[in-house]
Amino acid sequence: MMPYFDKSTGERTAATILEVNNVEVIMHRTPEANGYFACQVGYGSKHLSKVSRQMLGHFSSKVVNPKEYVAEFRVENEKGLLSPGTLLKPSFFKEGQYVDIRSVSKGKGFTGVMKRYGFKGLRASHGTSIMHRHGGSYGQNQDPGRVLPGRKMPGHMGNDNVTIQNVKILKVDDENSVIWVRGSVAGSKNTFVKIQDAIKKT
Repeated sequence: MMPYFDKSTGERTAATILEVNNVEVIMHRTPEANGYFACQVGYGSKHLSKVSRQMLGHFSSKVVNPKEYVAEFRVENEKGLLSPGTLLKPSFFKEGQYVDIRSVSKGKGFTGVMKRYGFKGLRASHGTSIMHRHGGSYGQNQDPGRVLPGRKMPGHMGNDNVTIQNVKILKVDDENSVIWVRGSVAGSKNTFVKIQDAIKKT
């Protein structure tokens, strides 16, 4: 993230810069063949030696160079389908537009309840032994005699699909192939993200 200054108001905003690198429409999905309308879009480029035979055949049949990442975006009807081979630049989106951004969050591995859910933990002194970061009691006595479903326990944290809704586009830059968006985006550096029109806000 880095600061963004509005030229008209001088307001300082925390922003995330997203790269739009060689994004190209590969093919369509139609109700006749697939049951829904969608555009398959590819990002970046990939060396031939790192592409599987199946994907190489797919790209060759569509007459496009191998892509590093492929995703689908559903559309409501045929009017929303873009022609195969269309290059999508940052200016496809407009400044001030609201979008939904989907990505995979950072993986934290196996974590305890204090890190995973923000539990307070037990007392740090006065008799507490090896239970300082424990979650406390996990249930009742003989009745019901089991741990109830939904109990917050230690476990895997992060590496989840996350959608951040109503993110405002601050700036589009075709020259540098980047989009500036307000606030943070889930994931680490170089994470692939999907940007689509906001569902709840225009």
